Amino acid sequence: MCGIIGCIGEAAAQPFLIEGLGRLEYRGYDSAGVAIWNGKEIETRKSIGRVSRLAEALNESPLDGDTGISHTRWATHGAVTEENAHPHFDASGRLALVHNGVLENHKALRDGLLGRGHTFVSQTDTEVLAHLIGEAFDCAPVQDRDALVAAVRYALGQAMGTYGIGLLHADTGRFLIAARKGSPLIVGFGDGRQFLSSDVDAIADWVDEVIYLEDGDIAALDGDTYEVHRVSGGEATPPAPVKVEAPPTREGRGRYAHYMHKEIHEQPETLREVMKGRLDHEGGTAVFSGLQRTNEELREWHRIVLTGCGTTYHAALAGESLIEALARIPVECEYASEFRYRNVPLDSRTAVFAMSQSGETADTIAALRESKRKGAPTLGICNNVISTIARESEGGVGLRAGLEIGVAATKTFTSQVVALAMLGLLLGRIRDLPHCEGMDIIRGLESLPELVAQTLELDEEISRIAAKYISARNFLFMGRQANFSIALEGALKMKEISYIPASGYPSAELKHGVIALVNEETPSIFLAPQDGVYEKNLSNIEEVKARKGPVIAVGTEGDETLASLCDDVILLPQVPDFLAPVLNVIPLQLFAYHTAVALGCDVDKPKNLAKSVTVE
Repeated sequence: MCGIIGCIGEAAAQPFLIEGLGRLEYRGYDSAGVAIWNGKEIETRKSIGRVSRLAEALNESPLDGDTGISHTRWATHGAVTEENAHPHFDASGRLALVHNGVLENHKALRDGLLGRGHTFVSQTDTEVLAHLIGEAFDCAPVQDRDALVAAVRYALGQAMGTYGIGLLHADTGRFLIAARKGSPLIVGFGDGRQFLSSDVDAIADWVDEVIYLEDGDIAALDGDTYEVHRVSGGEATPPAPVKVEAPPTREGRGRYAHYMHKEIHEQPETLREVMKGRLDHEGGTAVFSGLQRTNEELREWHRIVLTGCGTTYHAALAGESLIEALARIPVECEYASEFRYRNVPLDSRTAVFAMSQSGETADTIAALRESKRKGAPTLGICNNVISTIARESEGGVGLRAGLEIGVAATKTFTSQVVALAMLGLLLGRIRDLPHCEGMDIIRGLESLPELVAQTLELDEEISRIAAKYISARNFLFMGRQANFSIALEGALKMKEISYIPASGYPSAELKHGVIALVNEETPSIFLAPQDGVYEKNLSNIEEVKARKGPVIAVGTEGDETLASLCDDVILLPQVPDFLAPVLNVIPLQLFAYHTAVALGCDVDKPKNLAKSVTVE
């Protein structure tokens, strides 16, 4: 989950490294550091906290040189201290290394190095790798660039786990090495410079082409040419360069205080984008050319598995209900973090959809590869169409939600749910869903952006309601059927950005233990639209009120019964039942947002979290 930027070329490296780190800060903001070769030795600067603090330190004491590496950290091994910040050095102090990933056998490697007289200044697994590479390089008959590549190959051959690394050595001068296994790393070329980066968006302004390193690749860059080697030995055929498109526009927050608030309000447009060109009125169906499957091939699917993590997993749960209702195909949801450790029954008639906002989630990539290994049709649903998941899947769906900067996902969640609804429509229409019902679904989908826009008009009202409950120490979120997934998502948003404990449950589970938590200080938020289980939800609300629990309800416009029963209500426009989850999540996003703002929390960069989870 850490961010890496490296630069080598004619121009000074420092400005590129700092600007690139700023673009990668969503990957981690515990600490940041930079190392630059000045022509004789490697100088470094590190700071705790945001990249802006490192930039201030460099303004006061800049580094000169055209070759460097930099890093923004999300802590795995070791506390958030300057000693644990990257880059890390080997025993000689002449090799600097940055690393994203986790070395699972770092303790055994450290013990071996300690036994050979090494000393360490940090608690990190990364410093162990730096020492291991440096030791191998120092033992080479000649300390040249070939020896450094060989040392990297040797050390990575000893390492177990995942890594994306960048390194330089004072003895080899203008020379960078990058390597990856399980953690994304890109090499870019443009205007007389070469770059390495964790994310193409961070360098897209400066490069014309990039290569995506494959697992086991080692890239060696000298500013003019490059070679790709394999950890297993020998040179590799370099991946084909890919032309870089214009990066997503970073428009700033505009009138909004936070990116999260802005992105919540962008949802009418992002929903239009995910549906654009994908609704077929003549056929009463949806069209996904990216699936790369004919209708005959799609009919061979007898079961679907949706896998993802966090917010994406909740979108999958909502999609499970939608696809089963529309297409009558069994759907299962699996946590991607558990997928490869379970023996999930898969076959050629079970389609697996690996879902990820970034397309770089390590757990989801592992699930995708496990699915392919077992011979199941494996597709991706993600917002980044040049990501690892997009490249390695057999087809898929792009969300077109644009850049999402807020760590807590909002607009990508609703785009995922709508994409799954359209997938359910497509699969239903090639089976037994009538054309007239398909058209009803299309009309419902097309009405959704405007209904979301109407819901967003309740922003100030929701802010006032949230202000009443900021002293709460716990929240309960309740929903039934597909709205259970929205209860889970609402609870997650509250935890992520306000740090208030919150739990989501099916409403009917209230009496099976959860009711023990109900008291005057614990608000319960019920999703209670006027649907087929409306009366059941009213009964559950009565049970909470009988025990003096405050209730905030999300219901349907004109519902006087709900308004008379609850402490506060948020009433939304009428929407078809199958689309209610998309509408109902909007007020929960806003409720969490306004609660966090009122508590003075850093909404866009919540503590301990990072946008793209690239470690297991």
